[in-house]
Amino acid sequence: MDNIEGHIIVDKRHSQSGMSLVVKTVARWIVGFIIVFGIYVVLYGHETPGGGFAGGVAIAGAFILLTLALGLQVAFRTLGNRPAALLASTGVLFFLGLAMAGLFVANAFFKNFIVPVDHSQPGLFGAVFILLCEIGVAVVVAMSIFRIFSALSQTRVSKNQ
Repeated sequence: MDNIEGHIIVDKRHSQSGMSLVVKTVARWIVGFIIVFGIYVVLYGHETPGGGFAGGVAIAGAFILLTLALGLQVAFRTLGNRPAALLASTGVLFFLGLAMAGLFVANAFFKNFIVPVDHSQPGLFGAVFILLCEIGVAVVVAMSIFRIFSALSQTRVSKNQ
């Protein structure tokens, strides 16, 4: 049976959240790869192009893909609005904590107090302080973009107002 809601006709048989079975299956397969790629971009951002912002956007894109493919309710079971806000706040506090620790330990705001940068030591642990800052930025960016998308996806715009 068809119901009329505003000017949109809704068929009850096809009112499941999300998209088709093919889109849902492909989204479930690819989300893990997107998250792993985002983590890779974050971890090697201090040596290669990328970093916390780019990796955070990739990770947020994975959660946005889940939301688009599976529906808002299923995505909120994976990562709800409240845990996303808590993670974003934790990322900001972690980033600020690193900056303030440099002030107290090394008498300079945002001073690298963990391990001095050693350009002769390539790889992931060449600049631990910068890596930790990139992780904080990635968490903030990923959760903030996801929260903005979820807020926009919950908003309905009506032409009749």
